Amino acid sequence: MNDMNDHHQDENKLIALRRSKLSDIRARREAYPNDFKRGDLTAGLQTKYGEQTKADIEKQKTTAAVAGRIVRMRGPFIVIQDGSGRIQLYMNGKDFTGEAAEELKALDLGDIIGAEGGLFKTDKGELTVRVASFRLLVKALRPLPDKHKGLQDTELRYRRRYVDLIVNEDSRRVFQLRSRILHFIRDYFQKQDFMEVETPMMHVTPGGAVARPFVTHHEALDQKMYLRVAPELYLKRLVVGGFEKVFELNRSFRNEGLSARHNPEFTMLEFYWAYASYPQLMDFTEDLLRHLAEKVFGSGKFESQGIKYDFSKPFARMTLLEAISQHCHPPDEVSRSSTPWHSDRDRVLAAASSLGVEFDSAWPTGKVLLEIYEQKVERQLQQPTFITEYPVDVSPLSRRNESNPEVADRFELIIGGRELANGFSELNDPEDQAERFKQQAKQRDSGDEEAMVYDADYITALEYGMPPTAGEGIGIDRLVMLLADVASIKDVLLFPHNRPQQD
Repeated sequence: MNDMNDHHQDENKLIALRRSKLSDIRARREAYPNDFKRGDLTAGLQTKYGEQTKADIEKQKTTAAVAGRIVRMRGPFIVIQDGSGRIQLYMNGKDFTGEAAEELKALDLGDIIGAEGGLFKTDKGELTVRVASFRLLVKALRPLPDKHKGLQDTELRYRRRYVDLIVNEDSRRVFQLRSRILHFIRDYFQKQDFMEVETPMMHVTPGGAVARPFVTHHEALDQKMYLRVAPELYLKRLVVGGFEKVFELNRSFRNEGLSARHNPEFTMLEFYWAYASYPQLMDFTEDLLRHLAEKVFGSGKFESQGIKYDFSKPFARMTLLEAISQHCHPPDEVSRSSTPWHSDRDRVLAAASSLGVEFDSAWPTGKVLLEIYEQKVERQLQQPTFITEYPVDVSPLSRRNESNPEVADRFELIIGGRELANGFSELNDPEDQAERFKQQAKQRDSGDEEAMVYDADYITALEYGMPPTAGEGIGIDRLVMLLADVASIKDVLLFPHNRPQQD
């Protein structure tokens, strides 16, 4: 505690000194000028001149006008950082007189400056700007973290992401990668003739996923509303309307806990494809991820969290029952040719109890079976694996399988022990959908806060006729985690939700 108090006292002294410097600046001129004309980005200079020889650069007598934040100071050498990278400045105090000399002495780490001068290379081969003139554009009142220790407090990195981005090159890498991934996905879908759309974020009836919603209130309408848990039902309304291939990169909200895998606000890709079925979606998803990996890594091979992946190989495919049989060997196991677990409730409950799975005896059989899989199997699936034949009990929007009506034409894609995608052939029978909504409503009345609400307008839309359709959701945050090789969802969200701070 004493070390922490000493740190805060030292920091307060530094802030007070910087405020004093700012006060002196205000007495002389505009403290935050906005008239410096930057002509060059640091990355552009490094790309164009970084490989040239010292002699070649001197012959060209090139000048540059750069601007950025001071991140290192070593005698007359100052390193600044802009949005594209870093470059070194040479600022010898003997080259400046009067007010410029005083401002040079008063510079601190974190200050933002603009500088102009000629390019040269040092004897060590570092591209440098010999500064002829400069302007202090922004005085940083708070000091940056120690350059050796960095911003080591993980929680503080998330709360003060702006500081994390200044000092942590890996954080900048992750979010630049995220931007590239989103750009690739948009481009991929548009080339496949999908239309990007936007649907409401506030819903009168929560739906599209089994999840607990956030509740809000519309004052003008005096109406309870819900932040969307998924855009699914609105996107399928568009398919009814005749848009046969649609996608949305959406923000969704689910009122659930915080963890390394979950954030209440997250980004999803959802898309719907008329006249397609779920096996086509699995092929489509595999192709999308294979091309994405090639774009990011130059090949389908990469490593994440110590696990090696090769997306150039076909993804594994197995049913939910096959996955359970392979990974947890429940007692009295059912073979493929015998009666499926879905229709043998006593065996499912006995297996769940024997395996130590937590469940509610009032749950439908399929939900208990899903708990066995999610609690005991899913985390073991590291390599890309499509799991199929989910129980209809836990698939209220999925089409029933024609050969086995107890299971749905649905899949989930698991990579690294996490669900990355969920897709299915859509239920387009309005009477079957209405009955499933009723069953969900009964579960909700029994205390299941994640069960769906009956959506009468969606049933009306289906009654106009929705063509056979397949749809899928892909978790963008988890996809970025995988490709960026990070363990926590907070590392791929610029401003993740955090628990309240204690004073």
